[in-house]
Amino acid sequence: MSGVLGRLLADELRRPQQAGRTDRFAGEGPDGGRKRARAVREALESLGPFYIKIGQMLSTRPDFIPPAMIEEFTSLHDQVSPAPFSVFEPVLAGEYGAHWPRLFREIDTSTPLGAASLAQVYRAVLADGTPAAVKIQRPGVAALMTQDMAVLPRAARLIARAAPRFTTVIDLPAMLAVLFDAMEGETDFRKEAANMRRARRLTEDFTHLTVPRVLSEPTPRVLIQSLAPGTSVRDADPAVFTEEERTGIGRDLMAFMYRGYFLDRFFHADPHPGNVFAAPGHPAHLIDWGMTGRIEANVSKSLVLALLNIAANDGSGLARTWTEMGHATPWADLPGFRSDLSALIPKVFSASLDELHVGVTLTAVLTHATRRGISTSPVIALLGKSFANLEGSIRHLCPELSITEVFEDILQTIVFGLAKETLSEQQAARIALELMIAAPTGLQQTRHILRDLTDRDLTLRINTAGNSPGSHGTDRRTYAMVLLVAAVIWNSRRR
Repeated sequence: MSGVLGRLLADELRRPQQAGRTDRFAGEGPDGGRKRARAVREALESLGPFYIKIGQMLSTRPDFIPPAMIEEFTSLHDQVSPAPFSVFEPVLAGEYGAHWPRLFREIDTSTPLGAASLAQVYRAVLADGTPAAVKIQRPGVAALMTQDMAVLPRAARLIARAAPRFTTVIDLPAMLAVLFDAMEGETDFRKEAANMRRARRLTEDFTHLTVPRVLSEPTPRVLIQSLAPGTSVRDADPAVFTEEERTGIGRDLMAFMYRGYFLDRFFHADPHPGNVFAAPGHPAHLIDWGMTGRIEANVSKSLVLALLNIAANDGSGLARTWTEMGHATPWADLPGFRSDLSALIPKVFSASLDELHVGVTLTAVLTHATRRGISTSPVIALLGKSFANLEGSIRHLCPELSITEVFEDILQTIVFGLAKETLSEQQAARIALELMIAAPTGLQQTRHILRDLTDRDLTLRINTAGNSPGSHGTDRRTYAMVLLVAAVIWNSRRR
């Protein structure tokens, strides 16, 4: 399998070099390109859940995947025809013993709630009368995925030999390591249960969002959890929700995910519309915590800084931040990268709030980075997938919600959290005193603070010459925001 897959991918990567063009389907015509893309997508689906996840991640990488394949990979799904319950009963017996039926007052074995290549989920009522969802792993799937995880590194080495220049920019082994780590909960439901418990604690401050409860001690192959009310937002009718419910769910989901990306550094890697369940009168439930991402502190801080540079229409600052988040190859074209982003960011900056897609914007930056020889942190691929799925889920239920407006609201929480991680009590007090005698320079000051927090070397920059015209509203917000940072840290230290 590794040889076949490796040769297939290596052939795709060599195409632009052979043709001397960036179009990997050059000379084939549109129909030929689509047919080949469809064949690859069908092959990934037939290989099972691990390869499906790889294809979904690749769908967020237009920097080295051709458009026809991205279109096909976007439609990758992990839904299969349900298998009879007799296939899964031995798993229950193996995990709980022959008396497993005593766990349940009833279990609907005729129609599963969901069926995928990894597991099936059944509606049940526990012995104490609690409604539940029972997730049962398919027999043998964990061993198969373990084999797949051994195969892929060999394929990556084959690609490295076939396209060494490519693998200097795209660190395939590192990407695979990120994916392997993210999918631990897919093969061992005890790890998924731990993810759910952690995520449920993190949603306690939210009104419109929660995570199902783990109802009994999980086993590697069976997870019993509370039943999420309603339907997935993919199938939900927005008209049955009040406007407050729809916008509340959208805002809470986005704020929760942003906090995961930038503060908790633990996030749901697959928040697509099928994994968000909603019902009128109930908080939405974010389900399926088998695939989660973790992000290093320096990368999360740099990513916040990157978004602030986008908001400030600063292409050069974004290029510098993005390069620092990864590294430049020996042949990197840094001036070209700055030029690319200086041309891109004004277009993003001038877009309306409804038109601005954070995931699409980050993907565009990633494309320019790869083309100019800038190697990007491998976790960005997983983040890109999560970002894209998040925005898709929100637009299903609440298309009018402004993504950037919510980011502005949560930005204060993010900056406070980053400052609290880094600043000492004395630094916090000094910031408060200095800000009392001089006004900050608005968004520019915030960006400097974030950069210094990333470098763990805070030096406050004060513009005593006055503010630029039209900046007073931003200055007041930033002034209050950084003062509040100091106050929060001061109070937490005193307590």
